[in-house]
Amino acid sequence: MIAILDYHNKVRGNQVFPPASNMEYMVWDENLAKSAEAWAAMCIWEHGPQYLLRFLGQNLSVRTGRYRSILQLVKPWYDEVNDYVFPYPRDCNPRCPLKCYGPMCTHYTQMVWATSNRIGCAVNTCHNMNVWGSVWRRATYLVCNYSPKGNWIGDAPYKVGVPCSACPPSYGGSCSNNMCFPGVTSNYLYWFK
Repeated sequence: MIAILDYHNKVRGNQVFPPASNMEYMVWDENLAKSAEAWAAMCIWEHGPQYLLRFLGQNLSVRTGRYRSILQLVKPWYDEVNDYVFPYPRDCNPRCPLKCYGPMCTHYTQMVWATSNRIGCAVNTCHNMNVWGSVWRRATYLVCNYSPKGNWIGDAPYKVGVPCSACPPSYGGSCSNNMCFPGVTSNYLYWFK
């Protein structure tokens, strides 16, 4: 899963345009990973559970067949940048009664939501999974949870400007790879009880 975290930080730090002035470095959150694992184990192709979605952002991906890298499940989220015009996803308005069609970019905007600085993901193989009305056999299901939640309607995913010029004060002016950097010694955030 470190590849997913590294890919997010690569995109957030070096592949947003226009450049972000308040992009925060993302760290791995084991609690978010555990909640993603619980949802992925359900093999339900929809966002959830609902009670958590008030607090968390979430991206989902599914595929059948073999894959070489977990990033093959994540890169389509970044590819939505081709349908996104900063600052708001005006042209990204998918219609999803049974199966989504039309341009979508909310996976991309969640990836680059400046204040979403924690991520936790899980992957599960679902023997039979209902995806848009079809049963997919041996589906690989990826769930990534983000905190704090992004994709607030009417808000841009980040502020435009010189990288790190609008970092929150808690970062103490620290900047790394065009992101507000917390000075952590590890990319992993563990919560001990």
